[in-house]
Amino acid sequence: MRFAIYGSGGVGGYFGARLAEAGEEVGFIARGEHLDAIRRDGLRVRSPQGDCRITSAQASDDPAEIGPVDYVLVAVKAWQVAEVADGLGPLLGPETLLLPLENGVEASDHLAERWGRERVLGGLCGILAYREAPGVIRHAGVDPFLRFGELDNRRSERTQRLKAVFDAAPGVTAEIPDDIHTAIWSKFLFICAMSGVGAITRAPIGISRTQPETRRMLEGVMEEICAVARARGVRLPDAAVTRAMKFIDSLPESSTASMQRDIIDGRPSELDAQNGAVVRLGRATGIATPINAAIHAALLPQERRARGELSF
Repeated sequence: MRFAIYGSGGVGGYFGARLAEAGEEVGFIARGEHLDAIRRDGLRVRSPQGDCRITSAQASDDPAEIGPVDYVLVAVKAWQVAEVADGLGPLLGPETLLLPLENGVEASDHLAERWGRERVLGGLCGILAYREAPGVIRHAGVDPFLRFGELDNRRSERTQRLKAVFDAAPGVTAEIPDDIHTAIWSKFLFICAMSGVGAITRAPIGISRTQPETRRMLEGVMEEICAVARARGVRLPDAAVTRAMKFIDSLPESSTASMQRDIIDGRPSELDAQNGAVVRLGRATGIATPINAAIHAALLPQERRARGELSF
């Protein structure tokens, strides 16, 4: 089976490398020094699940050099999905499926708007990973998992085929949930809270979850997300916040979210796709989101500076 990994950083690099390790044909879309290092030395993964080095995979900054594939894993930042959607064309054959693995809740909609809902799966992943150096992916925590499904939640042969491929890959657990939208929003609960509170406090999760004031802020962010999700018809369980906090409590003390790291380092981040999305979608459904609005407003000047829109 042929795969293209559009965005070969921590998420795309890890899962793409595991597919290649399992013998699948994988093409990596990368750029700059990262691309040069992959072409020269291969893609390396350093992981508690076992290290690997992929030297046979194709890598390019031009999707046309990869050509049509069976599945495209879209693993760019959430705010980049709409920007890269047009560039996916050379990767698409008559039955190619797009699997977004972003942190937000709108990636599938962006892709479906451009390429049609029949081509798009709902998807999410769990992993703490980042690009440690050009050509090197560091898996730092969380047992890596993927969850994906049809947008209408029907059972299909094509998702079962994809699950079988991931089941054969080392260091990956794959699941087709009963309701992919519930699964996506359940992940959004904890990643949005962890990202926003972490970016505000500049502290790792081990600090934020143990201080009563910031723990309450984490819970408040999640409670607002639950209200917005339910207003949009997403069936989150009554214990969704409790479960998300239990997961946060299980993370290594030093864990940080990628949005948090981007903001601290002065890079463009997923702020608008996370806390900003809660505010935007809440406004559209008549749900008040004051905690997310405060986090979004407080971080917005730094976000705009990172994007060259403000100077200070």
